[in-house]
Amino acid sequence: MKPCAFCAIIDGSASAHVVHTDDETVAFLDAKPVFPGHVLLVPRLHVTTLADLPTGRVTHFSTLAQRLERAVESAMDAPGSLVLVNNVVSQSVPHLHLHVIPRRPKDGLRFFLGPRHPYRDTDEAASVAQRIGERLLEDGATGVD
Repeated sequence: MKPCAFCAIIDGSASAHVVHTDDETVAFLDAKPVFPGHVLLVPRLHVTTLADLPTGRVTHFSTLAQRLERAVESAMDAPGSLVLVNNVVSQSVPHLHLHVIPRRPKDGLRFFLGPRHPYRDTDEAASVAQRIGERLLEDGATGVD
């Protein structure tokens, strides 16, 4: 199995342009940025998806993501940003990482969520909403960590 590229950055065996480090997280510039200022936030704990991050660490991770969003936009003089997490599909490194990418109007990034697949009707939408709501209740009841 190939060593985790982000764990190597975290433990110092691989180099990166680090913008923040603390006991739980490391943030660094993406080596292949969409635009200059593209930052990745990773937990020190090796987990693959956001759902795998222990509940007790989510608040710190999310709060730092908010701070990074503001810092990237301010430092890069960007009016906005794209903040995203890929879970498994399209995840280039199997270690949870959140992207903060500075954005400007007409910057050329053709990011869109599509093609769109609408519900057949309101009954199908209601059924999907109910299934997701039930799973959410089940997870809350079990205290998933």
